[in-house]
Amino acid sequence: MSGIRRRDRHGHGMRGPLAWPRVPLMTSRARVFDEMVLDAVASLERRLERQLDGLEVAVEDVPPSDPSPWETRVALGRLFPAQGSLPTRVVLYRRPLETRAQDPAELAAMIYEVLAEQVASMLGMDPEDLF
Repeated sequence: MSGIRRRDRHGHGMRGPLAWPRVPLMTSRARVFDEMVLDAVASLERRLERQLDGLEVAVEDVPPSDPSPWETRVALGRLFPAQGSLPTRVVLYRRPLETRAQDPAELAAMIYEVLAEQVASMLGMDPEDLF
């Protein structure tokens, strides 16, 4: 014998992955969330009829543990104005948004809403103009 095992101890052969790469199981929730954010950014740019140049959109799992004084509940997103060489940033918090949504369609709508509110604040617009 060469010492190479071709079967597991139950004689069923080698195990493979549970899902192949093209199966949705292989797509993580974080990746699906990121794709929803990109779709929301594209939709917002179409609504504004312009590119949001100079805006950086980021996703973090949870907000920092030290809330701002004006926040009475968990933040869903924040706007960070440009400082020095850093561009204006909008940060969306994945876990708080996911826990509030009942299904993927509602999550996508919430992502757009939070992003639109932050961008409206940045541009000095009424958020209702972006819905």
